[in-house]
Amino acid sequence: QVQLVESGGGLVQAGGSLRLSCAASGRTFSTYTMGWFRQAPGKEREFVAARGWNTGGTQYADSVKGRFTISRDNAKNMVYLQMNGLKPEDTAVYYCASDRVARRLVLTRRTQDYDYWGQGTQVTVSS
Repeated sequence: QVQLVESGGGLVQAGGSLRLSCAASGRTFSTYTMGWFRQAPGKEREFVAARGWNTGGTQYADSVKGRFTISRDNAKNMVYLQMNGLKPEDTAVYYCASDRVARRLVLTRRTQDYDYWGQGTQVTVSS
């Protein structure tokens, strides 16, 4: 049974930092791209960041580039999202997700390309 469990969300003031964690189990996640997405109230779920299954390869949404960093520890089946310089517009539920295709050659930002999702963790940034 594949499971993704996020943690680390919370309430933070603008300019602050948070580190989200995602614990993965039930699959050889080292061979799958892992991504972070977010969904604000009344908006569609959107791509935030992805990290490829091999040692290199990251992608970021333009809105978070330079502020957020995605990393992974394949030995521990963990994925992280370090968020610095948080803004009120970053307020959303953040989801960890696993690509549906193993060893995909090109990172994908499309939600339909991810088949397993966590339950989400709330991030609220106050102004």
